[in-house]
Amino acid sequence: MAFNESLSDRIREALAHLEDVEEKHMFGGVCYMVNGKMCVGVVKDEMMCRIDPGLSESLFEKTGCRPMDFTGKRMKGYVFVGPEGMRNQKEFNNWIKLCLDFNASAKASKKRQKK
Repeated sequence: MAFNESLSDRIREALAHLEDVEEKHMFGGVCYMVNGKMCVGVVKDEMMCRIDPGLSESLFEKTGCRPMDFTGKRMKGYVFVGPEGMRNQKEFNNWIKLCLDFNASAKASKKRQKK
């Protein structure tokens, strides 16, 4: 399934000033890892944001923000933001900032051992 390449380009540009950024294709989209941790990505036409779980409920009130629920249940600390939630550069930058702010204190996932 395709994902919004122009949104991915915007995210790539927003993270360009950082040293440890890795782009990984997953979820049928792309995820940007910062300092070895999931930070932000694109699934279809939505931005996937890893944010402070304590902020989730208040952020759902923002236009275009909804819970991330791949398996039918909410993934704590992750939200999707639709195009209507980042209509201008200021809104987009606010989401990127939330992701980067949380990334500084987020724990990296345990590395899977290859068989």
